Amino acid sequence: MAGKQDDAFVTEITKQSVDFSKWYIDVVRKAELADYSPVKGFMVVRPYGYAMWEHLQRELDARIKATGHVNAYFPLLIPESLLLKEKEHVEGFAPQVAWVTKGGDEDLAEKLIIRPTSETIIGVMYQKWIQSWRDLPLLINQWANVVRWEKVTRPFLRTTEFLWQEGHTAHETEEEAQDETMKILALYKDVCENVLAVPVVDGRKSESEKFAGASKTYSIEALMGDGRALQAGTSHNLGQNFAKAFEIQFQGRDKTLQYAWTTSWGVTTRLIGAVIMTHGDDSGLILPPKIAPYQVVIVPIPRGNWQETVLPKCKEIQAQLEAAGIRVKLDADESQTPGWKFAEYEMRGVPLRLEIGPKDIEKNAVFAARRDTRAKASMPMDGLADSIKKLLDEIQQGLFDRAVKFRDEHTSRTDSYDEFKSTMEGRPGFVISPWCGEARCEADIKTETQATIRNIPKGYETAPGTPCVKCGKPATVSAWFAKAY
Repeated sequence: MAGKQDDAFVTEITKQSVDFSKWYIDVVRKAELADYSPVKGFMVVRPYGYAMWEHLQRELDARIKATGHVNAYFPLLIPESLLLKEKEHVEGFAPQVAWVTKGGDEDLAEKLIIRPTSETIIGVMYQKWIQSWRDLPLLINQWANVVRWEKVTRPFLRTTEFLWQEGHTAHETEEEAQDETMKILALYKDVCENVLAVPVVDGRKSESEKFAGASKTYSIEALMGDGRALQAGTSHNLGQNFAKAFEIQFQGRDKTLQYAWTTSWGVTTRLIGAVIMTHGDDSGLILPPKIAPYQVVIVPIPRGNWQETVLPKCKEIQAQLEAAGIRVKLDADESQTPGWKFAEYEMRGVPLRLEIGPKDIEKNAVFAARRDTRAKASMPMDGLADSIKKLLDEIQQGLFDRAVKFRDEHTSRTDSYDEFKSTMEGRPGFVISPWCGEARCEADIKTETQATIRNIPKGYETAPGTPCVKCGKPATVSAWFAKAY
């Protein structure tokens, strides 16, 4: 994420059709969502981008707490010995671990890792805190940063350090742990679809794609504007794997000593990237109102003695909208023309722009321009706050409906491997095909087409005797394949 070419100021946004990847980077930088730092692979989240994360965080945190979870915080540094306790876990994360070997001028007696995830350190604490079935369920979430040493990085989508929330829960029974896993998956889907306006497919990961050390992993998968899939969130049923590794035991109702059943789950700042790539166009961002740093921008038209006439009315309308809970920016900067401001806020994806000039005041109206459809119309000042609230809801729903339409148009089914391969060329989207369930077959498909199984939604079992799309053996499920970020 560092280099001389990256330091150039973005003056024009590359068209999506020319280079989608370059378009994405141009939008991130020109809209001032993030920037490169002096440390390779680490990004600086700028205020506009961080405001999006805060709105997402607020919506998600409220839902997490509403389901009985509480927030806590666990250490950033984890002793090497803890990572080594769960075999699959250490094998999965060892290549991405960042090590701390010195404290001040002294070599550490035991190396520490910067957390790539927190199952190990939390497992140690749960072992101390859980003694009886009365201590269960234990439902804890933390908002934190993690470090995974990535070779190839891209702002928000894949960075060496990123922000996330990670939930870790312990339960009395296997059924409770599974219920928790699916409850959180549904919660994530709700946030993506109803806050970010990003439609997702929810389902179970294949064995080769599941989280290191998990019994089962479930994910939500979104389709980006270039036809590639993005894993938008994961929920893991850890079974008793971590409980056994960390001796998380409790006295059951029948007085026997039992191992807890645990889960973990998380979403990250990657969701900001999902919003950009799902909704954006050649002019820049298009933001769903629920995550937009400001939902409305007011641009005064400076004609005549506008500071005595237009500006006071703009401030009055700003106050009315803010009192109604609408996030508003009033741009009265005289150093830039209205035309420049129109283009700037369009690029920044502000859902609704209000233009107010002397003629509008005479008509007791404002001129409104939507970012999503670019539709423009005059709106009466009377009852303006209610009208704008309805319009923002319409924009939010419209963006979701448009994204669903795009996904549906880029989702296909095939039992033919030749057709599968040809579909996977270019910008394919999702391809649903029968699969035998064997890891070798899955790996061969990935090698030959770059496509991976994103997940297997509930109900996607295949008809008896259906052959696998690749090897021809009896298929067990219909899997959703895609090239992915």
